[in-house]
Amino acid sequence: MKQSTDRILTTHMGSLPRPAILADLLVAQAEGRPVDSARIPALTDEAMDLIVRRQLDCGIDVGNDGEMPRSTFFGYIIERMSGFGGQSNRRPIRDMQQFPQWWQNFQARGTRRLNVYGFPAAIGPVRYESLDGARAELDAFARALARQTRRFAETFVTAVSPGFAACSMENQHYDSHEAYVFALARELKQEYEFIVAQGHILQIDSPDLGIERAGYFQDEPLPKFLAAMEMHVAALNEALADIPPERVRFHACWGNRDSPHVNDVPAPDVLPVCYQVKAGALCLPFANARHSHEVDAFRTQKLPDRMTLVCGVIETTHNYVEHPQVIAERLERAVRAVGDRERVMAGTDCGFGTIVGDTQVSEDVVWAKLEAMRDGAAIASQRLWG
Repeated sequence: MKQSTDRILTTHMGSLPRPAILADLLVAQAEGRPVDSARIPALTDEAMDLIVRRQLDCGIDVGNDGEMPRSTFFGYIIERMSGFGGQSNRRPIRDMQQFPQWWQNFQARGTRRLNVYGFPAAIGPVRYESLDGARAELDAFARALARQTRRFAETFVTAVSPGFAACSMENQHYDSHEAYVFALARELKQEYEFIVAQGHILQIDSPDLGIERAGYFQDEPLPKFLAAMEMHVAALNEALADIPPERVRFHACWGNRDSPHVNDVPAPDVLPVCYQVKAGALCLPFANARHSHEVDAFRTQKLPDRMTLVCGVIETTHNYVEHPQVIAERLERAVRAVGDRERVMAGTDCGFGTIVGDTQVSEDVVWAKLEAMRDGAAIASQRLWG
C-alpha cells in the first residue's frame, strides 16, 4: 500500500456520481421493474472511462471504478449471492425518531430513490454461485484503465463488510445474528481475495461501527454494542485471513446523510475495535461538523504502526467546496495527531454516490471538491516537506 513518502497522497471513499441514464436503469433494476439490461454493460464501460479520466484530471493518486455498476455500496451482493428474498424490516435510526420534522423534510426532497430500509432479507443459506458479477465489474475497470494514457499510483476496489451486510439485510434464516455474520464472511472471503488477486487494494466498507450504534443496536448499552462490533471484526478478519494487511484498507463512518448525527458514537469509543482489523489503513470521516475534532484522539490512542490514516478532509453531503487552506489545515492537524506525515493520506468522508439516485452533492461540485482536495494536499505537502 502506497504511503505519503514525499507528499500527501489523495484518494476518496469509493462511489462517484453515475451518468443519469445508467443511474435510471440501476434504480429500475433494483426495484424489480422491467429494464433493458443488455444496455447496462456498454453504459458501464462508458461511465468507467469517464470516471477514471475525471479522477486523474482532479489529481487523485489512488483511484477506483466509482462503483459504476452497483445500485448501492452494500446491496450489490444480493445480485451476486443466492439466499436473499422477501423484505427486511430494518429499524429507523434514532435521528429519524428524535427529529421527525427533519426526517419529513428529508423525505420531501425526493433525493432518495431506493428504500434502503426495505431491502431483501436472508431467507436461506447465503452463498456465491459464482464470481461472475465481481469479474464483470473488475474486467470493465481494467478496460477503462487500459484506455488511459495516465496511471493512478495505486487502485482500490470496495466491498461491503459482513457486519454491515448483516445489519442492513435482515436475518430471517440463521439461528443468530452472529451465525449470519460469519456465514456472510465465509462467502465474502471469495470476493475479497478475487479483488486483491486482480492487483487492487481492497477497501472494506464497514459503517456498522458508526451507524449501527444508533440503528441496529440502538437499545443496547455501549459495552454490548462494542462487543457486537468486536464480533463483526472477528468475522471480517476470518475473511481477510489469507490477504496481507497491507493490501487492505478499512472504512468506517456514521452514515453518509445530511442529518443531525447527535446520536453518533464518538470515534474514540470505536477506535480500539477499528485497530483490531487486519488492515494497513484506516479511513475515517473527519471533515464533517460532528466528528472533525475527534482526529485529535490519535494523540493518545496511537494509530498502530502497521496502519496509515486516510483522513476525511472533504464532506460528502453538502455542496460547499472546501477551501484548499482549510483542507491543508485539516491534514496538518491529522499529521500532528498521528505523529508521522508519511502515514496520513487525504480522503473524503464517504462516497458521493453510495446509493444510486441519492447523490446529495451535485456532480459538477463533486469534481470541484476533489480538485480542492488536490490543491489542499499540495499546500500541506509544501509545509510538511518544504
